[in-house]
Amino acid sequence: MQLKPLQDRVVLKNVEAEETTKSGIILTGSAKEKPVVSEVIAVGPGGVVDGKEIKMYVKPGDKVIFSKYAGTEVKLDGEEFIVVKQGDILAIVE
Repeated sequence: MQLKPLQDRVVLKNVEAEETTKSGIILTGSAKEKPVVSEVIAVGPGGVVDGKEIKMYVKPGDKVIFSKYAGTEVKLDGEEFIVVKQGDILAIVE
């Protein structure tokens, strides 16, 4: 199955958190923080949303940072995704 977002929605997949710190300490699963950076998997077409023209600025493959409590978590075929509005994306990581 595939997720195809509508309007100004974006499907994200978390990028795995680092397993070691800069000083070389190995982190266990419970010590890791929730990933900050996610990868864009799919992007909606944009268009007119609530009377405003929405242009999509992200594309599949982009790495982005989004609001901490934004989006809806979805599990599909054993993988976890987050569906957010483009407005909840704070920055593109280059």
